[in-house]
Amino acid sequence: MISRRHPAALALTAAAVLAVAGCSGGGGSDIEVARVGRATVTEVVEAPATVTARASATVSSPADGSVAELRVQEGQQVRAGQVLLRVESPAARRALRQAKKADARAASAATSGGGPVTLAGAARADAQASRAFARARRAAQRIPDPAARRQALSALQVSQSQYRAARSAADRAAAQLAAGLGSLSDAVAALSSAQRVQTRAAVAVAKQSVAALVVRSPVDGTVSLSPPAGAASGSLDASALVGQLPESLQGQAGSLLGGSGPTSSVDAVLAEGRPVSRGQGLLTVTDASQLSLTAQVDETDVLLVTPGVPASAELDAVPDATYESSVTSIDPTPSQSSRGGVTYVVRLSLGRGMSAAGAAAPTPRPGMSAVVDLDVRTARDTVAVPAAAVFRDGRRDAVWVVLNGRARERQVRLGAQGESRVQVVEGLKIGEHVVVRGADQVRAGDEVP
Repeated sequence: MISRRHPAALALTAAAVLAVAGCSGGGGSDIEVARVGRATVTEVVEAPATVTARASATVSSPADGSVAELRVQEGQQVRAGQVLLRVESPAARRALRQAKKADARAASAATSGGGPVTLAGAARADAQASRAFARARRAAQRIPDPAARRQALSALQVSQSQYRAARSAADRAAAQLAAGLGSLSDAVAALSSAQRVQTRAAVAVAKQSVAALVVRSPVDGTVSLSPPAGAASGSLDASALVGQLPESLQGQAGSLLGGSGPTSSVDAVLAEGRPVSRGQGLLTVTDASQLSLTAQVDETDVLLVTPGVPASAELDAVPDATYESSVTSIDPTPSQSSRGGVTYVVRLSLGRGMSAAGAAAPTPRPGMSAVVDLDVRTARDTVAVPAAAVFRDGRRDAVWVVLNGRARERQVRLGAQGESRVQVVEGLKIGEHVVVRGADQVRAGDEVP
């Protein structure tokens, strides 16, 4: 059962009790007629629920290794941040050492590079050319023949012009090359910087992994050393157990565990020396200081449920007690029920419980099963008829009204619906008479005494 509506207690006012009289009609079958009156009708939705704790956290192993130190016991109360255990992980510590070495190499590479590459020798070439041109000019000026002297000086001037043009082209090429070398130098520096960022990040992650080997409680609560729900338990790989032993004992232990057999049954309760793997659930910490209920309400009923709706709960473990409750929230996301239907999670507060004898009921424990009755609609002092008086005619609700001794069909609009009484919002008046039993045996116009 996912959720269903069932009868609520009806408070009928003394002046509005339905008068019911037995009569016969329609071929001698028993038919009952009642006068329409007033009553208080409460519509209730019933849904399965589970007792939930304020918080429950599963503590997992931060790395592959073994439990080096266990500082808590089963049922111990702990505070958030308190050390629960310490995991010894050679792999995590080795990863930290390797990350530090890689970072040191990256730092050395970033600082060992020389300055930017430059073009050497250009100034020396200019000086040598100037000296050569000066010597050639002096030699030309000592030529006695004026014509030959002019020709020599003219040729020297042409040579100087050619040198200056070549020098200018070389300067432009050198500038372009220098710019390229500068960009290359910047790229190399950027690469070194990026590598250093990566190695520093690797060191930081490795340090966090080693620091996480000291496992602390995420919440206040009670410790359970049993395997968390859904965690693998009951058997571990025999070779993994053997691998944790000294080499001198591995051969003997392997023989005792059945040689190369795949698994060996072991006690899964957490203890010191227990091999663990990264992400494996180790223990749970449950904060049961405040309990609540989580109910699964069918999609056909959930639109009637709103925050603040009062409810009561009955626990399978305490069948003779009723616990106060009220709706706190409705999850917007649907879920699939075990029978394939669509349900919505409704969360409720869980108050004190009272036994049928009026004594205080025991405090529930997280995970206990319950059934909640949600009072989704209450119509007080309203027009009401027995639920058996209403039948479906196509897509509308209807009743048989008795007028002048004969049955007349009349469509009605219903409000709150209990199983024994329903509210009639439209279609009936106080004092009218309706068929409340045997409605399926009545036809329009039948005589009903």
